[in-house]
Amino acid sequence: MHRRPILAVAVLALSFVALARAAESAPAGSPAPAAHDPANPPIDCPLHQRGVNTDTLRPFAETEKYIEFLERADRAAWQKPDAVVAALHLAGSETLVDVGAGSGYFTFRFAKALPKGKVIATDIDPEMIRHIHHKVLTDGIANVKVVLTDPKDPRVDPAADVVFVCDVVHHVDGREAWLRKLSSEMKPGAKLVVIEFKEGKLPEGPPEAVKIPKAKLVSLLESAGFSLQSDRPELLPYQTFLTFTKPAKSAAR
Repeated sequence: MHRRPILAVAVLALSFVALARAAESAPAGSPAPAAHDPANPPIDCPLHQRGVNTDTLRPFAETEKYIEFLERADRAAWQKPDAVVAALHLAGSETLVDVGAGSGYFTFRFAKALPKGKVIATDIDPEMIRHIHHKVLTDGIANVKVVLTDPKDPRVDPAADVVFVCDVVHHVDGREAWLRKLSSEMKPGAKLVVIEFKEGKLPEGPPEAVKIPKAKLVSLLESAGFSLQSDRPELLPYQTFLTFTKPAKSAAR
């Protein structure tokens, strides 16, 4: 999957190397290279920004296997991505943060739903960040930004109108602190959408031992300062769909 985008970026990288070597071999007194065209700014790599050595990342082939799992065709039957996007009632100009974006399964759907807005895709996995960033570059998607985050800090942009967290909270160690940090980073009035797997034996989802009962999940979020606005149990067959807001005065304890 995504072989063409990967190839395109590889060719682009080789072009940069060739240009760099040409510059090194240029005779003294040669004119300085032209500045970047404002319409074509230099590539702003989110991994280099965070000091990640890309030589240590897993090979593309290994990452692609995981991406194929996340993007498998049968997932749409129960994840219902179009229904999820519609349920957010986006106006089209919001700033949305996709926390734990993974392969960008929802990221790029949100990008289409926000033609005048912006999507910020975050993840703690450098390979996933690299994958989304490559797709953004090769497909020319102008309204997606990619951010590598820390397991203890969601790093939500304070301008976010909507924060989307799908199948992430049950992975988080120190959930209480993580959710309080999330709340502190969101502006008053911002919306938080949380999707987690329901309890019970299901054909999809994590082991029962790591699932978070809905009542406990709501309690965790309310303790972090969020106010439950809606519960849509009928929307997804295997997952809860909860919408919260951050009140003007946080009730975090």
